[in-house]
Amino acid sequence: MKAVIFDWAGTMVDYGCFAPLAVFLQVFEKRGIELTAAEAREPMGMLKRDHIAALCRMERVAELWKEKFGRYPNEADVDDLYADFEPMLMATLHDYATPVPGALALVARLRERGIKIGSTTGYTREMMNVVAAAAKEQGYEPDCLVTPSEVPAGRPYPWMCYQNAIQLDVYPFGEMVKVGDTTSDMQEGRNAGMWTVGVLKGGSELGLSQQEVANMPADELEERLASAAARLQAAGAHYVIEEIGRLDDVLAKIELRLKAGERP
Repeated sequence: MKAVIFDWAGTMVDYGCFAPLAVFLQVFEKRGIELTAAEAREPMGMLKRDHIAALCRMERVAELWKEKFGRYPNEADVDDLYADFEPMLMATLHDYATPVPGALALVARLRERGIKIGSTTGYTREMMNVVAAAAKEQGYEPDCLVTPSEVPAGRPYPWMCYQNAIQLDVYPFGEMVKVGDTTSDMQEGRNAGMWTVGVLKGGSELGLSQQEVANMPADELEERLASAAARLQAAGAHYVIEEIGRLDDVLAKIELRLKAGERP
């Protein structure tokens, strides 16, 4: 194994991926459109303008928009929503860069093995300048960071993974692993030809805070974990782990498969 390419929010920082959630809800609420948290999370991991466009294409949201404005949302509406979204998100991002439990120790273990640490995101470069600086202060700094701003398109396209490979000087992709918490992360990794691993606790698909995870009845938590895992697997995950600190076990399994001649 030569490199692991991590997502940021919901995978390595911002447990539960809450930074963008409230802002998505607020910008639509400002226009009289009430999104559910599940709707707001569904396209999570995409470039944020693409995320807003995906929300506008949802049947229920589009119908609510038509009831309110007499027509379906168009590209100008997406631009208008994003114009509100970006400054609102930028104002709070520095508060959502705390590494998730187990992330720093995992990175240290990987580096001891000579494995390089890359990263991709749904945030723009301007957004990541804030997040990366705050995360570095708290001990997390990958070897490489690529945002959708530096490539032709964000997830689910593989271009950010390709750019990571170039900057890290790593090849082939079958000896790299993509780790994330959203369906678009899984699609990105598979489209890049990489082993792809989904993370549940701390991730957007589960969508729970640390306190909610700790306090939820065990049977309800297991049900929600299973549901989130199924969505990640349907999107292409080779493996799904409960917590980021358990990645080592998956890497060991992948290395055995590589030695046996398997490729993703």
